[in-house]
Formats: sequence, C-alpha cells, structure tokens
Amino acid sequence: MSDALLQVRNLRKSFGGLTAVDGVSLEVRRGEVVGLLGDNGAGKSTLIKCVSGVYQPDDGEIVFDGATVTFSTPMDARRHGIETIYQDLALANNLDVGANIFLGREIKKRWLGGLVHTLDDKGMERESRLTLESLQIRIPTLAEPIETLSGGQRQAVAIARAVYWEAKLMIMDEPTNNLGVPEQHKVLELIRTLRDRGVPVVLITHVLPDAFAVTDRVVVMHRGRKVAEKVTAETNTEELVQYMVGARDDDVAA
Repeated sequence: MSDALLQVRNLRKSFGGLTAVDGVSLEVRRGEVVGLLGDNGAGKSTLIKCVSGVYQPDDGEIVFDGATVTFSTPMDARRHGIETIYQDLALANNLDVGANIFLGREIKKRWLGGLVHTLDDKGMERESRLTLESLQIRIPTLAEPIETLSGGQRQAVAIARAVYWEAKLMIMDEPTNNLGVPEQHKVLELIRTLRDRGVPVVLITHVLPDAFAVTDRVVVMHRGRKVAEKVTAETNTEELVQYMVGARDDDVAA
C-alpha cells in the first residue's frame, strides 16, 4: 500500500481558452515536505486551489487518505483535514488570537439549560495558548487584535489554527513573503516541526533557499505542466531555475 496521503492524477483546469493546469500528477507522502516551485503563471496556485476546494478540476482525480474525493468548497476540504494557508492568512485583524484560531468554530457556554449561548473567551484563549506553546510559539499577550502582531506572529497563529484543528495535510502559499529574516527562520522551523509530527506540508514558494532548507522533494511547474520532480538533496539551484524558466523539461507529466 502506498504511503501517499495525497495523490493528484492527471489534473486539468481551464479558464475559457487558457489551460492553467495541464495533466499534472503528483503525490505527497506522510511526514514529508514537498516544495511546489514555478514562476508566476506556472499554475501552482490553481493546482492547489483545486486540491483545497476553491476550484473544481475539469478532469483528473484527487485521492486523499486512500479515497477518491471531490471537494465542492474549501470548508469541505478542511473537514477532510486539508488546511491551506494563503498569503493573506485569512485572519480577522480586529479579533484577538483565540477568536482567530476558533473563527467559525467557536467554543460556547450554555446557560439556562441551554437556552442561552455565549462565547467562552477564556476557554478559547486557554486552548490557543496551549497550542502555541506546543509549537514553541511565544506571543506575549493573546488579548490584542491580530493587526498588532508582527507578520511572523500572524503566520504562526494561522499555523497554530491548523494544528489545533488536527490538519492531516498543510498547504502553505509563500509563507515567508514580506517577513524579516528572523521571522522567516521561525516559519521554516515551524514547517520542520509539522513534519516531525507527521503532518506533511506542501510549500508553494519561489524562494529557492527556503525550498532547500526544509523540503524533501520538489515539484516544478511551467505553463501549467509539471516539468520536473526531484529529491531536494539531489538537485541544485541552477538546475531548478532552468526548469522554472522553461529551459529544461523532463516531460514527467506527459
């Protein structure tokens, strides 16, 4: 039996006359980090949005945790255990850390025999702090609005939210963009922590040093096609750049 948690088979997605994903196949195994590389317009985001329920593919098959799946919405994918962290993080800037981790799935208290429900703010803060501490994330106070936190701290909250809700697969879209060097290192450290816990990660990035720092394998896309798949330790920056710009093509998707 394959140890792949996610298998994408011959996936295709078009928008009008534009083919954004053209017959792409890949797999993500349990406990590994896979880098998804490519220049702007390569099809990386469209592929991931098909996996995470934002788009429905025109053709092909997605197998997750041993079963063929069709996700009609992102919430449907989340219910199966696929958590996607996009560049905008999908955080509510006016709410605090606990409210963001439990956004849409709040803990509530019941009063008067269940006739009245109120938010359990203290319970959500307690659970949030325990989750952050388990990831060795230190945020001085959880009561301030998210907008007061640094970019790295906001990224950490988004990761903690996925961890709390027991993600089986984490997809991260350019997670180190617009972060300072120390915060970039912290995010990469969190990715390693997820891998050590057995949670596989798909890392979408154009920052090759990030890919070499944390990935086990890399998949390169160019103009909607998968043009290369490499064990990270067996490739180099020059080779990957050639694939990304279309100078080399292993034709692995044909």
